[in-house]
Amino acid sequence: MGINLKNLLFLDIETVAAYRTYEELPERFKPLWDNKSKNLDPQKLSNPVDLFPDKAAIYAEFGKIIVVGLGFLFQNDKNEWCLKAKSLKNDDEIELLKQFANLIESKFSTAQMVAHNGLEFDFPYLCRRMTINKIPIPYLLQVQGKKPWEINHIDTLELWKFGDRKSYSSLELLASCLDVPTSKDGIDGSKVNYTYYEEQNLKKIADYCTRDVVVLAQIYLRLTGNEIIKTENIFQS
Repeated sequence: MGINLKNLLFLDIETVAAYRTYEELPERFKPLWDNKSKNLDPQKLSNPVDLFPDKAAIYAEFGKIIVVGLGFLFQNDKNEWCLKAKSLKNDDEIELLKQFANLIESKFSTAQMVAHNGLEFDFPYLCRRMTINKIPIPYLLQVQGKKPWEINHIDTLELWKFGDRKSYSSLELLASCLDVPTSKDGIDGSKVNYTYYEEQNLKKIADYCTRDVVVLAQIYLRLTGNEIIKTENIFQS
């Protein structure tokens, strides 16, 4: 049986360092970051202080979520496939995660979640930050105690690997290969932390995340042999 396109929920998160600088880290966390940073720079070309702003966002223990992008497919009155994409944003991570969890439980409790590198990043990051913030993890995100076929997570990176465990391709590289329009309009993942802390422009990050959700959905459609969505049938908010 094929995948029900109407039952897919496309997801992308944007993360930043939990604190603007290394100096703002709680004292208990500083030696822990020092140790973690050794894996990031085994040749010790940079010190932990300099690595923190650029690398802390990768780790749920040292980062936080500021944007959650979501998208879903539907058909219009002409039976054409359309895509609705939007992003939830909040400086208060707890409020953001509560809003996301409530939305998932109320409207998408049986959906299949799709993300790029989601199995290693988006899905576990969300679960870890919810656990840290004492927020119940929605059933859709839970993996403990479930059989493999009960976990409704789809990873476009895994689809692209075709069994090659060594391969990694970014969303942008995959979009270029599959002739999907780019989402990188003035910002990319490497600039999110700077945009958040130095430019204080959360909306810019949220807009970028929404565009990434659109690219993600188009990539999924291409990888599964479906036609991509026409530009006029894409709705972003």
